[in-house]
Amino acid sequence: MKTVHTTPESLFSALWQDYITRLCPSADKVHDLLEENEALINDHIALRTFNLAPIGLDTLAKPFIELGYKACGDYLFESKKLVAKHFEHDDPSLPKVFISELKVNECSPQLQGIAEQLVEQIDHDDLKAHEFLYSGRLWQIDSEDYQALAQESEYASWLAAHGFGANHFTVSVNQLNAFDEVKQVNDHLRVAGFTINESGGEVKGTPEVLLEQSSTMADKVAVQFADKAEEIPGGFYEFAKRYPMPNGELYSGFVAASADKIFESTNG
Repeated sequence: MKTVHTTPESLFSALWQDYITRLCPSADKVHDLLEENEALINDHIALRTFNLAPIGLDTLAKPFIELGYKACGDYLFESKKLVAKHFEHDDPSLPKVFISELKVNECSPQLQGIAEQLVEQIDHDDLKAHEFLYSGRLWQIDSEDYQALAQESEYASWLAAHGFGANHFTVSVNQLNAFDEVKQVNDHLRVAGFTINESGGEVKGTPEVLLEQSSTMADKVAVQFADKAEEIPGGFYEFAKRYPMPNGELYSGFVAASADKIFESTNG
């Protein structure tokens, strides 16, 4: 692994190719349904990791920071034992980046043991280039350990099975010509056969908190474990509408209560 991207655009392009190939093949269909005479604008992507050296949140953030991104917000998800940060570029046309990590030390001894065993398999040299962000799984795991993780933390089992990659991209509803509201996007996708994440309501957030979000439920994708292949939830597609702050600029942060429910788009 030697790829070091020199522009944010090339890094996002590589992340996108991994996302539509390995995690969310239905993303092309979403594009066909929503794209009208102009490219969709990606509001943000999200990445997951464990808070274990050498793959903590800061390690995943480093390639983005090297390309001009800055940390802009901190978030806590107590029930899921997660912390997160979001990052923005000075160029507002570039997507935001939302990175979360599981507080492994707050989980059961069994989960801690499995997670540590996975991370021990990583070749540290693989983390020196940007390519690891979309390289998938840098370890082997069997289906039994996957199921053990899933019983305690869906987040942990997803990360253990898929490794590194964007679990979602996000269509900016503000930029769409055919739809003004998140609910309209949901209805359009339902007609086309997509299942919308209903956890916490189909639209998470309100104009009052300056952000509304929704998402599809994750695609089922084939994953090869050490002992067998299984179909499990992969990536999903999100839709976000941002509202102006008192100064007239669109709100650029995230709402923890809403993000908490978006995480559940990968529930089986």
